[in-house]
Amino acid sequence: MIIVSNTTPIIALSSINQIHLLKDLFTKIYLPEAVYREIKSKKRYGFLEVESDFFIIQSIQGQKYVNFLLNDIDEGEAEAITLATELNADLLIIDERIGFKVATGQNLTCTGTLGVLSMAKKKGFIKNVKPFVNELQTKGLWYSENFLQSFLKQENET
Repeated sequence: MIIVSNTTPIIALSSINQIHLLKDLFTKIYLPEAVYREIKSKKRYGFLEVESDFFIIQSIQGQKYVNFLLNDIDEGEAEAITLATELNADLLIIDERIGFKVATGQNLTCTGTLGVLSMAKKKGFIKNVKPFVNELQTKGLWYSENFLQSFLKQENET
């Protein structure tokens, strides 16, 4: 299974000490160079975790495609979408709403940080998502109240 990730899910999961869920769910994750640079730009969550053999740093080939995408999204998102397309990825992990829409518009299968938590719950790696959602909110990851309620209802945790 080929998995590509953008920056925010790695930082978010690291901020709540749940980055291991990615390793529990997947054998490896590809990161485009722009995502790696974003994570390594400051000593913050994810800074040390990406220095693992689990994360494969990959160059993209389609710079013109990235340049086109930069009209709507940032460089990390643009490279993540481009890399997912080039690798014919099974899944792109991306949180940003516009990037998510652009990626799904390119027929990429996408999920975000909450989707990773949901997968981990289904596989039995965590019991509930709600405590982690609450912790993510205290760390500054923002979701609309409607979206959160819908997600928690889907997870039978309202």
